[in-house]
Amino acid sequence: MSAANVQKLIQEHAIEFVDLRFADMLGKQHHVTFPAHAADDALFEEGKMFDGSSIAGWKGINESDMVLMPDPDSAVLDPFSEAPTLILNCDVLEPSTMQAYSRCPRSIGRRAEAFIKASGVADIGHFGPEPEFFIFDNVRWRNEMSGASFEIESEEAAWSSNKEFEGGNSGHRPGVKGGYFPVSPVDSLGDMRGEMCKLLEAMGQVVEVHHHEVATAGQCEIGTRFNTLVKKGDELLALKYVVQNVAHRNGKTATFMPKPIVGDNGSGMHVHQSLTKGGTNLFAGDLYGGLSQTALYYIGGIFKHARAINAFSNSGTNSYKRLVPGYEAPVMLAYSARNRSASCRIPFVHSPKARRIEVRFPDPINTGYLTFSALLMAGLDGILNKIDPGAPMDKDLYDLPPEEEKGIPTVCHSLDQALEALNKDRAFLTAGGVFSDDFIDAYIELKMQEVTRFRAATHPIEYQMYYSI
Repeated sequence: MSAANVQKLIQEHAIEFVDLRFADMLGKQHHVTFPAHAADDALFEEGKMFDGSSIAGWKGINESDMVLMPDPDSAVLDPFSEAPTLILNCDVLEPSTMQAYSRCPRSIGRRAEAFIKASGVADIGHFGPEPEFFIFDNVRWRNEMSGASFEIESEEAAWSSNKEFEGGNSGHRPGVKGGYFPVSPVDSLGDMRGEMCKLLEAMGQVVEVHHHEVATAGQCEIGTRFNTLVKKGDELLALKYVVQNVAHRNGKTATFMPKPIVGDNGSGMHVHQSLTKGGTNLFAGDLYGGLSQTALYYIGGIFKHARAINAFSNSGTNSYKRLVPGYEAPVMLAYSARNRSASCRIPFVHSPKARRIEVRFPDPINTGYLTFSALLMAGLDGILNKIDPGAPMDKDLYDLPPEEEKGIPTVCHSLDQALEALNKDRAFLTAGGVFSDDFIDAYIELKMQEVTRFRAATHPIEYQMYYSI
């Protein structure tokens, strides 16, 4: 879409405001809004200035000016604003050069897409994330000198079976690990998910499925059709925006936090991936699971660099409370056809055109731009260097004897371990200038602040373990 087409869209829909959006290094989306008449040719040539020093991990106050450059192809109508508003996703540029800012996640995604073609391996990378989330009735937390706590309220939760509710307690709710695919009234959120899906379709996404997930207390999933890297990163941000706002206007609260409740499954974001060249799916072949040698090398690259990838795909301290055995979280770096205990699954498909792999350890709290780019760069490194992923594992990896389990590599068990792995294993990311050392160093520094804050916080469990000793 051109700038002229954006202006035509503004006229056709009587748009009153244009909302420029961008994502920071932590995955948080920001916006600034202008009257629609500001969407002239100059907007798409010169962009809009903003204060980069107010964004975590970006500029100092002495060099704070930055440029938001809107992408006309990303234009969608905002389904929530009272005044008709057009959303435009932006790349962040350096004002002195008008080149992409090295710490802009969306620009990293653009460079990753360019690297696919420059490598000669493929033309296009396709990504299909499956973000899971919880919808709660109410949530409260406190973290003070006098104490720390959090509390979740959910009429659908297993722990609410003995609570009194206005209008009575229906008794219909999923138990712990009992939430997968039940019909209503056990699944109480079907209509709300349907509302989310209709809005996503109106925003141009193709919804393929929605359903209740395994955990109690309102765990859900909405699946949308795959897309190219940057477009899917845009769509993932839009999906989060829709989910959280629909929940909000229904008097609920939604979170993509990987492990908000204790004792049940966490929320992951399995990422389906494939590469095409000249319209041909490079992952289709006649080897294990219907894969090609190219696909196996791609898996090998992801396994080799998985712990560095974790710094982006599992980017919070809370992420590693999900990545533990016993809750359907794939912690072992193995691949298998249809086996959901493996960290890389080869889904069954009827057509070679649909052949793909599914990497199952990511979660949804960072931006798709960084997670998809890291996965892609690792996979391309595997192809270019012919990295063997080893033999497939078709057995239940959750039930291996200890001696066999020890021989299988795993993902990281903490954020600081992932950041250390990223610091040591970064060459595959900086190939072709996709990620920069400047970005990686700044990202590690920013994320280590979270690690330090978490380490310094006294936890109620420590009172249970140590108070009376």
